[in-house]
Amino acid sequence: MNPESQNVFPLTLEIEELLPVMPSDQILLVAVCAEEVFFNHHIPGSVLIRPAELVSGIKPATGKLPNAKHLSTIFSRIGLSKEKHVVAYDDEGGGWAGRLIWTLDVLGHHNHSFLNGGLVAWINEAHPISSGIAEQEPSDYVAQIDRSVVVDLGDVLSQIGDSDSIVWDARALEEYTGTKVTALKNGHIPGAVNLDWLELIDHDSNLRLKPLDILKRELESLGIDNNKKIITHCQTHHRSGLSYLVGKILGLDIKAYDGSWSEWGNHPDTPVER
Repeated sequence: MNPESQNVFPLTLEIEELLPVMPSDQILLVAVCAEEVFFNHHIPGSVLIRPAELVSGIKPATGKLPNAKHLSTIFSRIGLSKEKHVVAYDDEGGGWAGRLIWTLDVLGHHNHSFLNGGLVAWINEAHPISSGIAEQEPSDYVAQIDRSVVVDLGDVLSQIGDSDSIVWDARALEEYTGTKVTALKNGHIPGAVNLDWLELIDHDSNLRLKPLDILKRELESLGIDNNKKIITHCQTHHRSGLSYLVGKILGLDIKAYDGSWSEWGNHPDTPVER
């Protein structure tokens, strides 16, 4: 691969594919993790986005997309430009990295990859690490929001009962069934199917994704396939960052409901199944 070329990197990037092209002015390595984690160890040349910077933080739906001004500030700070190929990673198996990939899709920046295994695989497999937080060269990035991969509460309501659509609930089973209380109303969106985001991760392979053929079969068994328009969510569209990413990797027609259960479960007029 030529690091000076754009769009030559796969959406799912393996460490072995990244190593030969590092460092490169064309690659922007972005870690989405706690500042303390980043300070102690990160992939050399990385910049930091704190998870809280990717969400609005406004209750009750704290996970909604921030406004364009906020996103412009964040992505200018890390030096994003149209020419940069973003390689996203985190330290948890892909939830926050997936949220970043989704955010970049919202911004129309499709020049991106997910580093499979992220920081856990990088450290456990003894690749070099850096520490501290270096000064970054900022850019004048101006965020323009394209909501084509975003759905809102009204969109979710309107698809209930539509055989061409399906909701993928990426929360834990206890949240889906309503036995765990996380909102004023607990349970799931009528017709939604459940596959916990943790089931997408191979915990015996340093938090890489499970093989795609296995994931594809499991999703198809739930009715999630190429014939459906898919909406994914969790509580705040953090965990469903990974389900969105997996759907994208598999070539599915997938969008994310960023209001997620924190909005749906706290809204007075939304229907709930248990």
